[in-house]
Amino acid sequence: MNASVIATFRCNAHCHMCNVWKHATSETEEITPEIVAKLPSGLGRINLTGGEPMLRDDAEELVDILYRRCRKVEISTNGYHTEKLVRIAEKYPRVMIRVSLEGLPALNDRLRGITDGFDHALRTILELKKTRVKDIGFSIVICDRNVTDLVNLYELAAGLQVEFAQSTMHNSWYFHKRDNEIFDKALVAREMERFMAALLTSRRSSVRLRVKDWLRACFNQRLYHYALSGLSRQRCCTAGTDLFFLDPFGNITACNGSDEEWIMGNLTEQSFEKIWNSSRAAAIRRMVSNCRKDCAFIGTARFDMLRNPAGAIAWIVRNKIRLAGGRPLHIDRSLAPEAVRELDSIPGVRRTGQKKLVIK
Repeated sequence: MNASVIATFRCNAHCHMCNVWKHATSETEEITPEIVAKLPSGLGRINLTGGEPMLRDDAEELVDILYRRCRKVEISTNGYHTEKLVRIAEKYPRVMIRVSLEGLPALNDRLRGITDGFDHALRTILELKKTRVKDIGFSIVICDRNVTDLVNLYELAAGLQVEFAQSTMHNSWYFHKRDNEIFDKALVAREMERFMAALLTSRRSSVRLRVKDWLRACFNQRLYHYALSGLSRQRCCTAGTDLFFLDPFGNITACNGSDEEWIMGNLTEQSFEKIWNSSRAAAIRRMVSNCRKDCAFIGTARFDMLRNPAGAIAWIVRNKIRLAGGRPLHIDRSLAPEAVRELDSIPGVRRTGQKKLVIK
């Protein structure tokens, strides 16, 4: 089971797709390290996030607590606090760190609403490469405003021999957004297909990173579907079962993609075991099973892919063979007929594996 600790809603960035900074928590109302220490041990991965988690003065103490409760601690950050991240990396080499970027320098700083954000992010990665931590990289939230920089950022990450993680925009209680929308779906479809092809033909020198590129290409198929249609085509969602969230107020919640926060209980008032096995938690899980949002989060998609590895491997092999033969990717575009119609008018792009769609 994985977890995500949302340490704060404070953030020094003002990202276009996230309004968490408009709902900043105060230091006095945020969960203390003692509350975080009530989380169970033996977890798989715990993501320390925010807001910007490095804004907390006790961020290193939080990492220390989480480090002893899971196989790997992931830190999601904008990279502005380089010295603090390097200090954590030196002390806790098993952490993984993902530094957010939304594009090349000018675009990144505009979309993230942060001065010299790209410079800080790149400097942090370069300094982290000097530490004992090996699992470092960039991450991006894909949309039609930054998708043309997607392949360039991948090439930057590949050149630095670091990871490159992807997600796409969502509307939810966590992001305090209801108006995130992709308008130029044809552009997103074209650039994401180009990006998936780059991942599948990865030339990284590290075998581990090459394989992870292939797996990310498969995951990006879900992002592609969600960006074009609002449906990721996930077989089932196990939020609240395979993973949970701890918010800055101590609430244990199932998911960060729901419209309202589905709270199972509060860790300041009860033990984790009582919350997890409560009737309220059971009711929340029923709400998850009936949810039709079909989000495209790696947190739940990872478990879906792990339970169906044959499907992921088959998709990778099929498309690597197609690319080697000079053919385009085999991707179902039937969920977004408008984007398909626009793609048909673009030279060199053609639909594969689907019957002709009739656009009325």
